[in-house]
Amino acid sequence: MDSINQQQPENNFENLEGNEAWKKMKELAEAASSCFFCSNIKTGLPFSTRPMSPQKIDDNGDLWFLSADDSHKNEEIGKDPFVQLLFQGSAHSDFLNVYGTAEISKDKEKIKELWQPILKTWFTEGEDDPRITVIKVTPTQGYYWDNKHGNAIAFVKQLVGAALGKTLDDSIEGKLEA
Repeated sequence: MDSINQQQPENNFENLEGNEAWKKMKELAEAASSCFFCSNIKTGLPFSTRPMSPQKIDDNGDLWFLSADDSHKNEEIGKDPFVQLLFQGSAHSDFLNVYGTAEISKDKEKIKELWQPILKTWFTEGEDDPRITVIKVTPTQGYYWDNKHGNAIAFVKQLVGAALGKTLDDSIEGKLEA
């Protein structure tokens, strides 16, 4: 255990498995203000990172994105389907790191389900734009950092801890696995 958590009067580490893990992943991913989609992670080359927003996170934990068939990310996924997604909800909590496997399709029904009018910025022909592809990311594992009782209580605990010279951290972290 690291030195910070050794000073903690309470447990700040909890691994989650199965449905509990995917429920936590969905909660943090949906609350995130930003997501970075990393591809090319197992090729030995520097990985590629770009901001993207999942269009949907289903109850199985799968994350769904729309992308252009001629994009660099689609090309990279074609060579290396392993991806990493990084989410940040706020400056102080709601961090999520997800590894998974991506697959690309041109499933018209899924495109219609995921379509939002703002996407016409990138797909100028609308939901029938022939360049649209669906990227489905199936998570294999993850790691989360959050707080137990919300940002307000976490902040108060930090203030009290600083005043007392004690580590009073409301954080919680752990692995997410199937």
